[in-house]
Amino acid sequence: MAERTFIMNLDSEDSRLLIALQNGDTDAFDSIYHRMAGKLLQYIHSRIHNKEYSEEMVQEIFVSLWVRRQEIDIHSSIDAYLYAAAKYQLLSYIRAENVRHKYAEHFAIFASMQSENTEELINLTDLKTAIEEHVSQLPPKCQQVFRLSRYSGKTIPEIAQEMSISTRTVENYITQALRHLRQALSHYPWIVVLMFVHVIR
Repeated sequence: MAERTFIMNLDSEDSRLLIALQNGDTDAFDSIYHRMAGKLLQYIHSRIHNKEYSEEMVQEIFVSLWVRRQEIDIHSSIDAYLYAAAKYQLLSYIRAENVRHKYAEHFAIFASMQSENTEELINLTDLKTAIEEHVSQLPPKCQQVFRLSRYSGKTIPEIAQEMSISTRTVENYITQALRHLRQALSHYPWIVVLMFVHVIR
């Protein structure tokens, strides 16, 4: 009875596709993908004007659709659900860009205060490489939390929900990652490292 209520507002084609998708039918997934991928790409790209990131967002939308196929709640249409997912991706992207721009401005101010002597300037390429190297040494879940927090600009509750873990666990992972970086990168000014992890992507 619950399943009938769940799909009663969908047209017959969407109902068929959704039921097949929830049962793991890859042909149903392919049908939805071919019907909507191009439209979503155009929709996202028209707003951020970045083809690479637009393509990544579309892929994330469809990966999420497949992974969460048995729990998704669609009341109107599959198309409307996917457009809503695209809007969420756009909001996350814009928020992450705002975070990165804020720290980029702070970093630029800091860099302008440094000596112009090239021997004293921090090699940003080396710093980025070092950060990535040491982040990669963290446990997988700790890495994921750190990247979502520092690179994607997601909040602790958002990360907890996405990874199905508690907010306290998220906080512990972030603390663990920052402690590891502080020890591993002790030869860099810590404020520079903190700023830089918000800027790199």
